[in-house]
Amino acid sequence: MFKIAFIAPDKQLFLQGKKIIRELGLQDKVSLHLARLKRGIRLAKTLEQQGVEVIVCRGGTARVIIESRIRIPVVEIPITGQDLAQVFHEAKRITGLTRPKVAMMAFDNMVYDIEILSTILGIDLTIYHLEKTEDIPAKIEEAATTDVDLIVGGIKTILLAAQKGLRTHLIRSGDFSVRTAFLEAQKILLARKFEKEQAQKFKALAEYSLEGIISIDAKKIVTVFNPAAEKLLKRPSQAIIGQFITDVVPNLDFNVCFLQKQHVIGQTHRLGNLWITLNIAPIIVDDTVTGAIITFQDITHIQELEAKIRNEVLARRFVAKYYLTDIIGASPQIIESKRIAREIAQVEATVLISGASGTGKELFAQSIHNESPRKNGPFVAVNCAALPANLLESELFGYVEGAFTGAIKKGKPGLFEMAHRGTIFLDEISEMDKFAQSRLLRVLQERQVMRLGDNKYIPVDVRIIAATNKNLLELIQDNQFRQDLYYRLKVLTLKLPPLRTRAGDIIRLACHFLHSFNNRHHKHLSLTADAYEYLDGHDWPGNVRELMYFIERLVIIAKEETITAKTIQKYWEDQDYISPAGITDLAPEKHQILSSLAQTNSNITKAAQLLQIDRTTLYRKLRKYKIEVQKTY
Repeated sequence: MFKIAFIAPDKQLFLQGKKIIRELGLQDKVSLHLARLKRGIRLAKTLEQQGVEVIVCRGGTARVIIESRIRIPVVEIPITGQDLAQVFHEAKRITGLTRPKVAMMAFDNMVYDIEILSTILGIDLTIYHLEKTEDIPAKIEEAATTDVDLIVGGIKTILLAAQKGLRTHLIRSGDFSVRTAFLEAQKILLARKFEKEQAQKFKALAEYSLEGIISIDAKKIVTVFNPAAEKLLKRPSQAIIGQFITDVVPNLDFNVCFLQKQHVIGQTHRLGNLWITLNIAPIIVDDTVTGAIITFQDITHIQELEAKIRNEVLARRFVAKYYLTDIIGASPQIIESKRIAREIAQVEATVLISGASGTGKELFAQSIHNESPRKNGPFVAVNCAALPANLLESELFGYVEGAFTGAIKKGKPGLFEMAHRGTIFLDEISEMDKFAQSRLLRVLQERQVMRLGDNKYIPVDVRIIAATNKNLLELIQDNQFRQDLYYRLKVLTLKLPPLRTRAGDIIRLACHFLHSFNNRHHKHLSLTADAYEYLDGHDWPGNVRELMYFIERLVIIAKEETITAKTIQKYWEDQDYISPAGITDLAPEKHQILSSLAQTNSNITKAAQLLQIDRTTLYRKLRKYKIEVQKTY
């Protein structure tokens, strides 16, 4: 498809243009046409509809095409001083006079600086200015009444003057002028291509943007109204484009944009029941505001999008991995704990999980989160004992730039902000200092946080699950824990049973851990019945965590593939907890303790030596079996 059209008003220029097009190698880019004046206008409009982007033409035909308000650029083949010098030289040759009288019929675009040149070359020149093609016959009649020697002009002028019997000469353009015009047309074509690319980018941006986009001109008339704007304002673009912006979005102040040439960011505006936030940016060309771009969004949508981003981005870092089905056990105690956890998960209230270390408090917290409506949000776990008191507050609530020495330059959001629309798990809540407790109490009451060094609150939507392995009531009595915070936390409570009370679960867990660690460490260990019985007889003060770590250690270091009770005693590092002489039955153990005390006259040191355990272990077992020691002398 040709992008450049050459419209020649006469055959001579047509052939001249054809030759130069071939020399420049533009045959596949330029279409050639022979037409002048009004016919040239009709042809130009047809070519525009066919996709031609640049027209090359000359003289009066170029002038009338431009005045027809065609929307594509027209490159005029100029009439240069060299061309006019050639005309004046021919005038002397044709007339045989040293100073001929020449009448030139010309539109304004043909006569730049011609008077000076004619004086230099000795031509008595009279210029007849043409406003429109209809002026040509009258101007020729006027010239004919004078003693003019020669009439020069375009093709129509020459034809009409010749009919009057006047001597004529056609103004021609040299090859240099024609070549220059085609090269200029190529440059314009490239520039238009770039403009079209930019326009298409803006069109794509406007059409597929989630923001409403309105463009207005210098008169504040709407020129662009994108699909998002149609959807938000519930009005079709056909009804809006061409309207004043004040009729579309009333009460907008454009003074900052049009008079001060500044943009407006984050302005809140109400349209009926719709609240929008909008930006207004001026379009400045050569230091003049030629229009403005208005972008806007539904504030409710922004809030929803922000929550979605928080959930999707932050949740990648804060994910709850465990479910209630991952909690192994069939004892009545653990089944009841799982039932309560499932009920707790369905409501939004704060939860306090209590239990000894290693009973699975975080496992239950993650499971509650994954069973709850917040399961798609982040799960943020914080060990309050692992962070120093001076860092715990900044980690929980965040800080702004310059809040303290060593703070990140741009500040940092706290873990409560990161848990927005999700769950925050505060493990070992008893280790939180009194000041952090008071700030946590405010979060529970107000559901908003303030970063360190800031003066404004940030609303958060977060569920709190706290956990403790200490008796908080005792800490309250010792003035180490706030009573009002305690009652805020214990809205829902879940007390986890120690492993020693979970009938049959020690063997189930040991079997599970053995299978898991065999796979992980590429081993093939198996436990005999007496080995399982031995493990089941231990009271496991470290609960499930202690059992898990022991099984892993056993899988790694044991050289035997079949593990018996005796093998377990061999590899057990915590000798304090081994039953003496391999006894696994608790009743015989109590009997041996009583026997040892009797033999040693209740001397704790000697009795411990006899039992091959240390004094502290013996004291623990005395409390366990409720044995009172009465010394005899």
